[in-house]
Amino acid sequence: MARESPPAPTATGAVRFLLLFLIATATSAAAHIGVNYGTLGDNLPPPAQVAQFLRTRTTIDRVKLFGSDPAIIRAFAGTGIAVTISVANDQIIPLTNPSYAAQWVAEHVSPFVPATNINRISVGNEILASNDKVLIANLVPAMRSLHAALSSVRLGQIQVSSPHSLGILSVSEPPSAGRFRRGYDRAVFAPMLEFLRSTRSPFTVNPYPYFGYNPTTLNYALFRRNAGIRDAFTGHVYRNMFDGQLDAVYSAMKRLGYGDVEIVVGETGWPTQAEPGQAGVSVRAAQTYNRNLIHHVTSGVGTPLMPGRRFETFLFALFNENLKPGPTAERNFGLFRPDFTPVYDAGIMVGQAGDRTPALPAPATGKKWCVPVQNADENSLQANINYVCSSGVDCTPIQPGGACFQPVSVRSHATYAMNAYFQRSGRHDYNCDFAHTGLITNADPSYGSCVYAA
Repeated sequence: MARESPPAPTATGAVRFLLLFLIATATSAAAHIGVNYGTLGDNLPPPAQVAQFLRTRTTIDRVKLFGSDPAIIRAFAGTGIAVTISVANDQIIPLTNPSYAAQWVAEHVSPFVPATNINRISVGNEILASNDKVLIANLVPAMRSLHAALSSVRLGQIQVSSPHSLGILSVSEPPSAGRFRRGYDRAVFAPMLEFLRSTRSPFTVNPYPYFGYNPTTLNYALFRRNAGIRDAFTGHVYRNMFDGQLDAVYSAMKRLGYGDVEIVVGETGWPTQAEPGQAGVSVRAAQTYNRNLIHHVTSGVGTPLMPGRRFETFLFALFNENLKPGPTAERNFGLFRPDFTPVYDAGIMVGQAGDRTPALPAPATGKKWCVPVQNADENSLQANINYVCSSGVDCTPIQPGGACFQPVSVRSHATYAMNAYFQRSGRHDYNCDFAHTGLITNADPSYGSCVYAA
């Protein structure tokens, strides 16, 4: 049903418009914090519960998968959470064949969009670490082939990238001297960065200060107070290892002429357990690293060579995974236990910090709520907020200090506003249309002290 034109705003409505505009403007520049969702465990909860937990109890708004499991992708349908799926390393060479790429998209992407917000595909994982020259030579062709297959079915807006460890660098210190490994710089990274620039996709790197620290640089790795390390070429003093690692990657990119390509942090984290006697590994150290990291990447401070930048960052990892091979630390990077209780307070929970109450999805009650469709753009959602808040609906809960002000995002505020309008207007399906940007759900979107009427 068509929506009526919104009435002219009153003086109070104008104030609300200004406030919500400022909130939306601040949000548009905000960095996104995501999490890597691995499944190498025999005690992990069902994907549907995971999706509901992340949506209702955390500020996480995106996840990165290490595969393309249909059950997991389907579990995020209707949540609004952005999902990165991955192409396995052994599929890279077949993916260079356009027919195979089209088939891959038809099986792993098309059936799930737009219900699930698949916004990015990672082609392989840290390919250069394999030292497989044939695989490496086919990486960029596979990325191009996959993008072409997506574009052919009008899904070209889905980004295509590939995550890299810092092993791609031959020089990383000082940061301003960063450069890619000789031979791969022109043969692999120049064409890859050209592709990323042309498709507006990010260069994905996995910086881990955990793998670069020693007992004397622990404070530097954990963002704690330290004397800093000076780059003799630029004069910049680095106060944390994370900035040094990112700036080394940036320097390598800029050296090839691609300093304008966005950088996304695909993985970073700190374990809570390691081998006996390893200094610097504890619950407290992991909490310190991740809390300081989140504050830093979202602050807008940027790095010495990239001032004012915020970085979309994926924490590693969602759960401790008891079946992961390798050292003890590999199984202990998790933010949560399988029952959803936090291993420590990383600052991503909605409501009381450190709440250890299992956050399982509420059962269906027959009640109905109105929420945005997963692919609604922020401009449309902001228009919905403006319309609702000028129509007499009480929007104080999504204003500063209100019970639903956090998390500060257009989608979260629109969810509250659209549902409030839907409930007040009589709960008819057409009251949740909002020019096809709303849908009816039986899952209660309430969280913490933010209670959605029903």
